[in-house]
Amino acid sequence: MPSIIVEPCTFALFGALGDLALRKLFPALYQLDRAGLLHADTQILALARDAGDAQLYLQQIEQHLRRHVPAAEVDAAVLQRFQARLSYLSMDFLEADDYLLLAEQVGSSERLIAYFATPASVYGGICANLAAVGLAERTRAVLEKPIGHDLESSRAVNDAVAQYFPETRIYRIDHYLGKETVQNLIALRFANSLFETQWNQNHISHVEITVAEKVGIEGRWGYFDQAGQLRDMIQNHLLQLLCLIAMDPPSDLSADSIRDEKVKVLRALAPITGEQLSQQVVRGQYVAGSSDGKAVPGYLEEENSNTRSDTETFVALRADIRNWRWAGVPFYLRTGKRMAEKMSQIVIHFKVPPHYIFDPEQRQLIGNKLIIRLQPDEGIALQVMTKDQGLDKGMQLRSGPLQLNFSDTYRSARVPDAYERLLLEVMRGNQNLFVRKDEIEHAWQWCDQLIAGWKRQGDAPKPYAAGTWGPMGSIALITRDGRSWYGDL
Repeated sequence: MPSIIVEPCTFALFGALGDLALRKLFPALYQLDRAGLLHADTQILALARDAGDAQLYLQQIEQHLRRHVPAAEVDAAVLQRFQARLSYLSMDFLEADDYLLLAEQVGSSERLIAYFATPASVYGGICANLAAVGLAERTRAVLEKPIGHDLESSRAVNDAVAQYFPETRIYRIDHYLGKETVQNLIALRFANSLFETQWNQNHISHVEITVAEKVGIEGRWGYFDQAGQLRDMIQNHLLQLLCLIAMDPPSDLSADSIRDEKVKVLRALAPITGEQLSQQVVRGQYVAGSSDGKAVPGYLEEENSNTRSDTETFVALRADIRNWRWAGVPFYLRTGKRMAEKMSQIVIHFKVPPHYIFDPEQRQLIGNKLIIRLQPDEGIALQVMTKDQGLDKGMQLRSGPLQLNFSDTYRSARVPDAYERLLLEVMRGNQNLFVRKDEIEHAWQWCDQLIAGWKRQGDAPKPYAAGTWGPMGSIALITRDGRSWYGDL
């Protein structure tokens, strides 16, 4: 039986018929139930504007569960139990009277978890209506990204929520923080003196963070063209990864201790302005190319596209952290759509030995790398140098990994989806994996200066063919420093 104790609650999912809820959230709740991690008295309310036969909407949710949960993990008894927890309620999220029905469903004593899988523009209205019917005081509010599109709009959303909820009951989602490998960054760094004693500018040459997607817009043109890759990925996912890599050891594992250290990193990020912008940042937009051997359209040829859009689908940049630990160590970040492969990884490049004694022709092989893979196969590999095997090899060197692949090493244990972990931690009242308001603000402040710089300079995104690793400028960005992106073919 699970050792984790989870209190009973009512889980109210606002926007229950949206893509996120059907594809990710309901499957995650089902998996928690399957693992025995939902309290027997926990109820799930699916809330959406659609009126009509509630049973039809519940059947729609079941169909998506069967589509997005592997067939081997669909257990008839668990599914029946899960369906018994589930109710559908049609309501207008901005209509105060509809919340009287919600209050009746919740009852008088249960903890309410309100998950806002809706546009951020209605967060404030939902919070006000929850408060009006007396539900806010026992509610934990879960906010999905994006929270605003710049610092000013982000503050407006957060301030609207803060009128009704203290920071201790606000859970801002960044699903990357729920990934198993991201969680392991804390253990890897601070439980292993092998790494933590080397984790500074004396021993690390540079760091790469890559989040590459093979897919294009997938019908999200309206949202994405207003956001772009910088807002959609850099501002949250990649900066969060950077913080976990670069932060100093927290005093303990409490939520605020960890988040205090992340904020210090964001505050230490050097601004990129003026001439630095063209040297340290590359933005791109994919044009027609091929993916998996099939021709795919360019960004401006996607369905419902604005053919004059200058929104970026790719960003590569060099970030520098102005503190004692990381002075002189560049962090290279890149992310894009329609790239050569789907991959999320962090590569820590350690400095080479000061004196080289082996074959000069093999000198380029020297250099240990710690490779942290987030997808598609979560795991950690340490690239080390060893002697090649064989009597005729002499002291010929070879580079090979000391590897931990989670799916291979823990064959009996299923690697949970990020949302499963995040939903469980909300139910437990643990904020470690969630983003604090000041983190959001510092991240937006840093990204806003990049966007403002692009506008001042009239910097148009550079074209790159779909199915490649981005514009040529992204290669020049790192080769200018005498380096190259790890693993690119």
